[in-house]
Amino acid sequence: MIPVVVFGAAGRMGRTVVEAVNAQTDMRVVAGVDPVTAAVVSPWFSDAAAAVQATAPQVAVDFSRADAAAQNALVALDAGVSPVIGTTGMSPAQIEAIAQRARARSVGAVLAPNFAIGAVLMMEMAKLAAPYLDHVEVIELHHDGKIDAPSGTAARTAHLIVEARGGKPAIDATTEKFTLEGVRGGVLGGVRVHSVRLPGFVAHQEVIFGGKGQTLTIRHDSTSRDSFMPGVLLAIRRVRSQSGLVVGLEKLLFGS
Repeated sequence: MIPVVVFGAAGRMGRTVVEAVNAQTDMRVVAGVDPVTAAVVSPWFSDAAAAVQATAPQVAVDFSRADAAAQNALVALDAGVSPVIGTTGMSPAQIEAIAQRARARSVGAVLAPNFAIGAVLMMEMAKLAAPYLDHVEVIELHHDGKIDAPSGTAARTAHLIVEARGGKPAIDATTEKFTLEGVRGGVLGGVRVHSVRLPGFVAHQEVIFGGKGQTLTIRHDSTSRDSFMPGVLLAIRRVRSQSGLVVGLEKLLFGS
């Protein structure tokens, strides 16, 4: 039985994680942590360190905010607890700090911008296409409550595309005149990234490659937060056997 603490347990993703974990036969939620007052699991804590000390979990799942998640991970690692982090928006310095602490403590940790298996496959397919089609743009669409843009999935997709191209940037079409600032999105390695925020969406992304006389579109849609749970449960089961910080669910799925 794997004891799990859930950071950000009062949020939409946190509540879904609590339900998914408690539905399994090989793991259980031993504590929920969130600064809000409405408890969704017992025992309930407002402080990560207090929860870890009181309940001795093996794994900490975090879908809170970036700054909180970065600090929560260090607290967990110092206690020998393996963090599974789905929070996006952390800085490279925060991620490196987690990686260094995981190495120093010899504790496994997992950080994934997207825990949906289909989203991971979408990124793998984009990597496959990237060396053969030089023009590409990424469009990500999320609910209006998402606080960071672009999404972690979109940013990682862009990085993976450039990596698959051997570091060679994608070709960005030239626009001679802009009549609206920012209309063509941001740029990561020559990859244009566009963010849409509207009520009604959960998490969606399409990667559009262009070539002479053709386009290739790879799209993934999460229509429910349940789509992320198989990946979260996989990470909970596998994180304790990892060495240091693993970035990307594909490392657990494919060993890449």
